[in-house]
Amino acid sequence: MSFKKFSLAIFLVLFGYTVFSQQTSRLAQNPVWLHPADSLQQMRLRYTVAGLSIGYGATLLGLSELWYKGYPRSSFHFLDDAREWQQVDKAGHTVTAYLEARYFSQMFRWTGMPQRNAALWGGFVAFMAQNTIEVFDGFSAHWGASPSDVVANLLGAAAMTSQELLWQEQRILLKVMPHFVSYPEAELQQRADDLYGKTALQRFIKDYNAINVWLSINPASFFPQQKKARWLNVAIGYGAGGMFGGYKNEWYDRDGVYHNREDVVRYRKIFLSLDVDFHRIPTRSPYLRMLFDVLNIVKVPAPAIEWNTKGQILFHPLL
Repeated sequence: MSFKKFSLAIFLVLFGYTVFSQQTSRLAQNPVWLHPADSLQQMRLRYTVAGLSIGYGATLLGLSELWYKGYPRSSFHFLDDAREWQQVDKAGHTVTAYLEARYFSQMFRWTGMPQRNAALWGGFVAFMAQNTIEVFDGFSAHWGASPSDVVANLLGAAAMTSQELLWQEQRILLKVMPHFVSYPEAELQQRADDLYGKTALQRFIKDYNAINVWLSINPASFFPQQKKARWLNVAIGYGAGGMFGGYKNEWYDRDGVYHNREDVVRYRKIFLSLDVDFHRIPTRSPYLRMLFDVLNIVKVPAPAIEWNTKGQILFHPLL
């Protein structure tokens, strides 16, 4: 996954959901209007489609103007990038498609659409929206449509839809949370700045050494006898480190100087931690519920244990 895909896909999720929330807030005479309808309401459906359409259109405009403008076009072609970035980018695709599917499903459910239909439409719209980026890439000489990205998109959308169909709820959440790392050597720091950016926002989107993706599992949903702390989740994370290129740690800098840092070990990381499912925190406020839905994008920082392919077992006070 190139950096543009994760950033613009997250933008689509947040922009569409924000437009949707703003529309409902403006029209709401009381908070009841923000709750899902008992049956399909055409007015609500129109507002939902409008919010999604505006978000989708803004994303396409951003793709065209910010990422593809100035790059040469080509006939449609594929590019096999399945081995890039220790598959952190593929995990990012999966999480992003899942998030899109979850929020789109909630929007459709708000219109009064039956839960099953909302889940199916949410997953389908998310899958197709993500794949629009692959179409753009396929016609760019600089990139190419990635079959492994399409598979990751499908897995993410299916993870949401299948849980709704099977359990009528999300018992296993997909989340993302960065854990920024330091680059002690000047050469590596400069390479990281060029690759991943310098600001926290840029690194949150781009820094594959810092991005961790999580499966956040809710034990209480599998064990109804658990009455307390039903919002407490067990989280299993995946990340990687030591990456200063998609495949290898070698590159040419802006002055054309060749750098070979194959001595820096590229490795994978598995984490075990705790998390919070904000959706399971009781509240009667629909506005607070919206805030909880947004907070469920990221994993809550908590103590974690790391196992990595360098043979290390590490403890992190917060991750």
